[in-house]
Amino acid sequence: MSCTTFNVATSFNLHPCINHEASNPFGFRNHCIFHNSSTHLLKNFNLTFTHHNSSVFKCVAQSSDSPASAGVQTNNNSKERVAVLVIGGGGREHALCYALQRSPSCDTVFCAPGNAGIASSGNATCISDLDVYDGAAVESFCQKWGVGLVVVGPEAPLVAGLSNYLVKAGIPTFGPSAEAAALEGSKNFMKHLCDKYDIPTAKYKTFTDPSAARQYIQEEGAPIVIKADGLAAGKGVTVAMTLEEAYEAVDSMLVKGDFGSAGCCIIVEEFLEGEEVSFFALVDGENAIPLGSAQDHKRVGDGDTGPNTGGMGAYSPAPILTKELQSTVMDSIIMPTIKGMSAEGCKFVGVLFAGLMIEKKSGMPKLIEYNVRFGDPECQVLMVRLESDLVQVLLAACRGELSGVSLDWSPDSAMVVVMASKGYPGSYEKGTIIENLEKAELVAPDIKIFHAGTAFDSEGRFIATGGRVLGVTAKGNDLEEACDRAYQAVENVNWPGGFYRRDIGWRALPQKQHASKV
Repeated sequence: MSCTTFNVATSFNLHPCINHEASNPFGFRNHCIFHNSSTHLLKNFNLTFTHHNSSVFKCVAQSSDSPASAGVQTNNNSKERVAVLVIGGGGREHALCYALQRSPSCDTVFCAPGNAGIASSGNATCISDLDVYDGAAVESFCQKWGVGLVVVGPEAPLVAGLSNYLVKAGIPTFGPSAEAAALEGSKNFMKHLCDKYDIPTAKYKTFTDPSAARQYIQEEGAPIVIKADGLAAGKGVTVAMTLEEAYEAVDSMLVKGDFGSAGCCIIVEEFLEGEEVSFFALVDGENAIPLGSAQDHKRVGDGDTGPNTGGMGAYSPAPILTKELQSTVMDSIIMPTIKGMSAEGCKFVGVLFAGLMIEKKSGMPKLIEYNVRFGDPECQVLMVRLESDLVQVLLAACRGELSGVSLDWSPDSAMVVVMASKGYPGSYEKGTIIENLEKAELVAPDIKIFHAGTAFDSEGRFIATGGRVLGVTAKGNDLEEACDRAYQAVENVNWPGGFYRRDIGWRALPQKQHASKV
């Protein structure tokens, strides 16, 4: 039996994988035992992986006073107005603040760190100096301001254990424990869970040896998919159409260390042909309710060309995911996952985001990957369509009371078009000026521009600070109307340093393409 322990709190770029002992920011240790598993890392966490010949894996949280992974009880009732803290500062968090602020039971919304667009929109009060990796600081803020619900947006604080810390402190927190967040933090973890609980997914093998990975790829042939095991900001996946591309991806991750600790272990997976769709479910540890569907556009270029990105646009609902297929997804993928996590001592509380492939040959869904948070940009289209009191729904999840809860949705369709800095997902210039945003929101009804990467310059103008910068979102009576409204707004944004895809929604509206003016 071999055992390797890592800490990656101090560096996300450790390479090669080495023994390194220290404590993570929240003081928890996560011990996962896999069949045939390889050394593997999760950001900001000490992980011990033990190699066994057994087909069983276990996941057990350990701390001096380990909290329950499920949400805690609170004295809030349906008539009480609740102060909410949203953790994060991207477009997803802006959309969450927007939806939470509209909730009848919401008193006020804080967002840490937030961004310039969130602050100027009035959707939340931004707390830019709150260190969201300092559990004590977050707890102190919540106590000072009477926060009755914390909603964790990004994956990194979840993997680092923020939910563990806050739940232990008695603060209702929507977002999984660090142990349960391994569903996203480790593709190896997710794949082993699928194996054990018969969840349909692509055939795969896990490697730390580049030579062995290349040999397997040669045997399987192309196209084939190469994935970094750990968190890689949405960029750790290569869909290789040739053997040469596959070998390059292996070398990038295992030899050159381009993805740091996230790429010390890789998954080589069969290529699934079909249509991708995103499905979301709210989970309280034992029960789940569907949150809805959306269809993302991962490639940077029109016609789904170019490298993968964090997402260049999305629409909801996704027509391909019929009611019958949604039931199949809940029965064959979501519920077995929840029951499996509970059986392994890793109860999941939060939003489960399943990336699915509807296979061309069978018409049935297979699980590509899990995310343990609201997607970005999918969250934007879901939140503008949601009509339920989001605060009460998320509190019900924290309390383990989702059974019998149903959600109210607008019958409208929604679309978001992402505007990104020129050069993204490669290198790009920061500080380019963005103008005319207020007028762009008024060119048609039901338009909302969510900010992902903006700040103010010295003259109070919006400037771009990230790769994906704006999520121009619109609702319409149908997808065509939502599409037209979104692109009307996009074309009125004055940003010479930005670009966008002109064909968001092409699968459902194949004839649509909009001229790019920025």
